[in-house]
Order: sequence, then structure tokens, then C-alpha cells
Amino acid sequence: MQSAPISDAQATTPRKAVYVFEAPVRIWHWVHALSIVVLCATGYLIANPLPSIGGEASEHFMMGNLRLIHFIAGYVFAIGFAVRLYWGLVGNKYSRELLYLPVWRKAWWRDLWGEVLYYLFLRREAPPSVAHNPLAQAAMWCFNTLLGLFLIFTGFALYSEGLGLGSWADTWFGWVIPLMGGSQSVRMYHLFSMWLIIAFAIIHTYMAIRADIMGRQSSVSTIISGWRTYRD
Repeated sequence: MQSAPISDAQATTPRKAVYVFEAPVRIWHWVHALSIVVLCATGYLIANPLPSIGGEASEHFMMGNLRLIHFIAGYVFAIGFAVRLYWGLVGNKYSRELLYLPVWRKAWWRDLWGEVLYYLFLRREAPPSVAHNPLAQAAMWCFNTLLGLFLIFTGFALYSEGLGLGSWADTWFGWVIPLMGGSQSVRMYHLFSMWLIIAFAIIHTYMAIRADIMGRQSSVSTIISGWRTYRD
């Protein structure tokens, strides 16, 4: 039976479980991850089209279907992102960590450096944390929040070209294209951002699994159950 939530100060003593990630945050995490996988796979194929297929062109619409899947995943990504930002405002205190970095706190910088030393194998144990440790929080803010917004704006800007002038996408995001120097520049930056988020996903997966194996607190299971558990 799970114990009741405790304060951050109490959680630094690895004895009890803390309910960290609420259900909307956990659902968003996995929907967000799935949408990224679909977006990256289809985005890569859009940037590097498959060889032509023999037969009547009317019988094949592979690239068109890939673009459609990409667009649907883009909507899922954007809507999920908006819901996550909303929950960051109305959810528990841990859900707000995606919205800002507490750079004014000396303890945050101290623990950030401690995490860096830990992942460089220069420190035996990571500083205690409840939700995201400072290093993870900084990475999430840069790659999930800032880069996520950039992908949404550039993605829908490119989408507006297909919908045409005066469409909702053109009205809301069409200004991005001239601002960034033209459609081709937007495509290149959008594609480059895809590789950045792939690199982040690989590092994020490694760090989560490593924390579960070598650390004194749960990591992967926490984003499944919502509970952070500690071991001696």
C-alpha cells in the first residue's frame, strides 16, 4: 500500500514514497513520446523521399499518406503540448517544473553541478530530488518547452503553405516564413530541430534507465505510476 505524499524536505530522506506525476502529466508524457516517434519517422521520409514505385501513379499515394500521418501527429503533438502547459498552471507544484527554471536559487545551481558530476562518474551519488532534478529540469525546459514551441511554430508555418493564404494556419503562423528568411530556411531549421529532439530522447532514455539502476530513487516506474520511491 502506497504511503501518503510528503514534503520535499522529508523526501530527501529515502524512506517514503512521494506522489509526483499526476495522471494528466503521465498520459501526456507517453502521448508526447509516441507523437515524436511518428513525427521523426515520417519527417525523415518526407525530407528523404522513397524511390518511385512502378505502376500507375493513381494506385499509389505512399508519400501523401506519410504526409497525412505527419500532419495528424503534429496536431497531437501541439494539442498535447497546450494541455501540458495548462496543467502546469493548474496541477501540483511538480507539474510547473516544465514552465520555468529557478535560476535565482543557489541550491538549484549547486544541485545542477552535483548532477553533472554524477553523470560524469565523478560523484558516487546524485543530489536528492523529488520530481525532476535540476539537470533534467533544464534539459526538459530547453528541449521540451522551447524546442517544442519552435517545432510547433515552424511546423504549422510550413503546413500553412498547403492550406493557402488566408487559412487559419497562415494567419497564426505564416509570419514565421518571412521572419526566418523563406520557406527553405524554415524547412532546414525544422529538420535540424528533429535531430536535436532525437538526440535528447536518446540521452533522456539513457539517464532515466541509469538513474533506476544506479540511483537510490525510482525513475522509469515513476512516470508510469506517478510515485517516486526511495531505497536505502
